[in-house]
Amino acid sequence: MSVQGRSYRYVGPADLKAAVRPDSGGCRINTAAGFGSWVAERSAEELVEPFAFVVGTDGVLRLAPRRSEHVACAGGEMVLSAGEMSFTRETGRWAVGDVSNHSTGYCPDVISWSAVARSLDAMGLGRPSGFTHEVVFRRCPGCQEHNIVREDDFVCVFCGSDLPEAWNVDPAA
Repeated sequence: MSVQGRSYRYVGPADLKAAVRPDSGGCRINTAAGFGSWVAERSAEELVEPFAFVVGTDGVLRLAPRRSEHVACAGGEMVLSAGEMSFTRETGRWAVGDVSNHSTGYCPDVISWSAVARSLDAMGLGRPSGFTHEVVFRRCPGCQEHNIVREDDFVCVFCGSDLPEAWNVDPAA
């Protein structure tokens, strides 16, 4: 699979990344059959809530229970996108219902949707045309804290400094 797009390093608490075991990681799903097997193992209660997801730098979708840390789902590696995803049944087949880039560990930009779309399309899984809930992340140039921008108010909630219009969460990117 040809993989394109910005990759994101984990920018969350160091202790969460340090706790990631080498054999951890979300369930890798890259085919319709693989998704079918994975979803068949989920209980009705599990399917009510969204799942944590990452798209690895290999372009493959990985899923884990919602309360999982995204860095654990990714096995501690860089990602092309991360967030939460839920599934619905549409005319007898599974499709993505809601999907967001809400991951405070990776803080992916909204442009990471293209990586999500490519991974879902490669599996033949129905999907929306974009994130159903976009989260805008910015790092404050003043206090260096990560912020979620709400209602286009680009002001740091920690120190009141103006936040940049462009994504800047990872200073190494």
